Amino acid sequence: MGMAHRSTLTFTAVIAVLFTNATHASELYGLLRVRDLTPFGLLRLDMRPAYAISIEPGEWALETELGYQNTWALSPEVERYLTSLEPHGRRDLGPAEVQAIRDLPGENYLVDTEIASLDITLHYKFSQHWTGYVIASALSYDGGFLDSTIEGFHDTFGFSTFGRPAAKRNDVNLVLDLKSTQAVLLDSPTDADFTDPTFGVRYVGLGLPSGWKLALEAAVKVPVWGRRLLVSTGRTDYGIQASLLKFGKHHGVYLGASAVYYAGAAEPAPHDSQIIPTLVFGYERVLTERTNLNLQGYASTSVYSRNQTDLKELLEEKYQLSLGFRHRREHVLISFAVTENLQNINNTPDIGFQFGIAYLPNK
Repeated sequence: MGMAHRSTLTFTAVIAVLFTNATHASELYGLLRVRDLTPFGLLRLDMRPAYAISIEPGEWALETELGYQNTWALSPEVERYLTSLEPHGRRDLGPAEVQAIRDLPGENYLVDTEIASLDITLHYKFSQHWTGYVIASALSYDGGFLDSTIEGFHDTFGFSTFGRPAAKRNDVNLVLDLKSTQAVLLDSPTDADFTDPTFGVRYVGLGLPSGWKLALEAAVKVPVWGRRLLVSTGRTDYGIQASLLKFGKHHGVYLGASAVYYAGAAEPAPHDSQIIPTLVFGYERVLTERTNLNLQGYASTSVYSRNQTDLKELLEEKYQLSLGFRHRREHVLISFAVTENLQNINNTPDIGFQFGIAYLPNK
């Protein structure tokens, strides 16, 4: 995706906005409630960034987050193979292409899909310090519509094609030829299906010096409907999270660290049970009386280990950067964010979008 060039442009725009003086006092809303959208970690429990909007005991709040991402991730050998096919035009990848990928030296993989995720979160505050929440989620896999836009971006700025023009646009292609598994999926596994719900509690009773606030959370993902391909691992995950928040007049700074016990998966590739740490950092800036800007980063380890693969790109950490805006209208808070992959571009989505609506009845 030419991330060095895109990141430079993104940061230039962001810095210009951040150092423009805000002229209005406004409420700070906290981190964007974006989640990890990577296909390699989408089914595990993911501790969302801390919820920072205050509600009173006995009150509730409702959030809806719609995420959408495009992934074209592949091993170097597959990229070279597909690039060699580009002069012959596009094609539906079929048995011949799958066999050619399997015949390539070493381990190889191709993940070509667009994924939509829907999270609906209900928060209820039991007491001054304790809040409970439940998250109902759904997933949809499809060929999508972003392939032509991404390819056009590559062409305009002279970036690599990464072998995209050899495959038909807007298809679903999953080919894994790893030392732990061989799996092929050349069509969507499901149009839309509910995934495992998450239940959690949050505690905010610990005070810190210098204006910092600490939020502690614990959550569990429960496989209510059992194991389903690329929808549920059929296993229970547990997680804890600590978040530091500091609010100024026009700025907010956020740091979060979590650890998730991921119980592993059996398909489409087996994963070992393991502890997965995640770091989230964020900065919020008041732009107008009702609108804020958010910049936040996400770093997490991969769900793959040496037991499954020796491919460096699948074993490396995942880094993602999100830039978004939040706008308040009475009881409704609207969020929009764009998420880019960073550094290790073959283990995270090329680009993702997240749109959220929160209803705050007490405001």
